[in-house]
Amino acid sequence: MADMVRLAGIDVSKDKLDVHVLPSGESRTVAYDRRGLAGLRRWLIGLGVALVAVEASGGYEREVSEVLEDAGLIVHRLNPLRVRRFAQLKGRLAKTDRLDARTIAEFACAWPQERQPRRDPRRERLAEHLLVRRHTQDAILDCINQLEHLRDGPLRRLVTARKASLERVRDKLDRCLVELIAEHDDLADLSERLRSVPAVGPVLATTLIALLPELGSLTRRQIASLVGVAPFDRSSGRQNSPKSIEGGRAAVRKALYMAAMVASRHNPIIAAFYERLAGKKGKVRLVACMRKLIVTLNAVVRDGTQWQQPRPT
Repeated sequence: MADMVRLAGIDVSKDKLDVHVLPSGESRTVAYDRRGLAGLRRWLIGLGVALVAVEASGGYEREVSEVLEDAGLIVHRLNPLRVRRFAQLKGRLAKTDRLDARTIAEFACAWPQERQPRRDPRRERLAEHLLVRRHTQDAILDCINQLEHLRDGPLRRLVTARKASLERVRDKLDRCLVELIAEHDDLADLSERLRSVPAVGPVLATTLIALLPELGSLTRRQIASLVGVAPFDRSSGRQNSPKSIEGGRAAVRKALYMAAMVASRHNPIIAAFYERLAGKKGKVRLVACMRKLIVTLNAVVRDGTQWQQPRPT
């Protein structure tokens, strides 16, 4: 790949960007501001770089990714854990920003990524609202937990008032999410198809639209693995451990977990599936329902139709 395509690895910090280009080995550090990004774009285009790899770093990578994608470059966002494991595989124990940029470039060269979905500002806006909603919901749960143990009257009134205020914020965010979906016919249609599946509500539908754009384009095994509900073997030698799930997109999995709990009672297909697993542990049964639910939703999006309950044979 290095002989065919010039690529660059970028280590993203809050104030600067360290860049390493392959196969030439050229490197540069630029300020992470408008002037630095403009110079970086000109430099990479002048070198003939076609692909750029960055680590997903909690949102700091968004601005540089947007600037380079707008310039026509392909940007791949990499899992930081995989990149770090790659560095350990190479015996590279030191960790500096320049070394990280080189490691990112070498990882992208050694393991070419599949073409990732192009950035969609609409989905990114939804994702921001969902992030604030999750934090708000977590704060509400904190208030509920505090109220279980507080005895002091003024403190209880203070926490109760805070809880009510947070609930109003959450409700407003829910309305905003509905409005953002309704602004775009394709997203509204997608949300309607997802919500046609019993137990899928507006929160899960919006979470899938915003955080799982691959839904409908992958196989059932691939989508289960991407979400993190695919069981993996844990056997070696005489040890034969139970299968377990690992990795995946935690925010999607959390919303899917709540929906699967409802589906195990109110979705006729998944409820019957849940009953067939009666001999297994509760969490195992629920994760299996999560997997079945996301596979069903993947099929609904893939086929472009609403969910229909199979007719009894």
